[in-house]
Amino acid sequence: MRKGTLRQILLITDGCSNHGEDPVAMAALAKEQGITVNVIGVLDQDTIDESGLREIEGIALSGGGISQVVYAKQLSQTVQMVTRKAMTQTLQGVVNKELKQILGSDVSLEDLPPEKRGQVMEVVDELGETVELEVLILIDTSGSMKTKLPTVKEALLDLSLSLNARTGDNRFAVFVFPGKRGDVEKIVDWTPRMEELSTVFPKLTSGGLTPTGPALREALAYFGRKRSLRSWIGDDESYFEESSM
Repeated sequence: MRKGTLRQILLITDGCSNHGEDPVAMAALAKEQGITVNVIGVLDQDTIDESGLREIEGIALSGGGISQVVYAKQLSQTVQMVTRKAMTQTLQGVVNKELKQILGSDVSLEDLPPEKRGQVMEVVDELGETVELEVLILIDTSGSMKTKLPTVKEALLDLSLSLNARTGDNRFAVFVFPGKRGDVEKIVDWTPRMEELSTVFPKLTSGGLTPTGPALREALAYFGRKRSLRSWIGDDESYFEESSM
């Protein structure tokens, strides 16, 4: 299996989008481009808007990712769980594709004898520790998220510590929506060091609309610009393309 980079968008929000493109359609476009979209819905009270819940699930489903709704105090462990579970899910998809090429179109991982399946899962686990990972984090900073932002910061710092224990390289970027001068704003460029959030988070302001679709669109464009630059400098690094599974 070729070496590559897993690419994820991690969307952290607590409500319905109410401005711009349909975020479910944007998530489907991300999946077509080999980028998994995972969504964490952050609760403050015992209830969540039903339309918001449907949107959270719809975005993750269309983006080939995982959705999870949690209370703010559970956010740290959830961010780590969702990120790693999505990695495993994507790698299993890559393995299934390779198995179909080797053994025929009707064969999947679940069809293998238990011993063989266990051996394949060992490979998946090893890849999960060694493959390069890029996570672009989209944070909802609309008014209702104001009290949750300190918890989001702690969760992302914990995620950084957790993933940096891997042997594979990690890169993070962080966008917030809405931004100060538009639908979305980049606050941290690609970096392996999530500690940079410590200087940025106190400066964040909350309020305004919830342009989830435009934020996802900008995230995709950002991945695209990054790859275009790599092509320009002659870097032909391969990627795991989920759309080709």
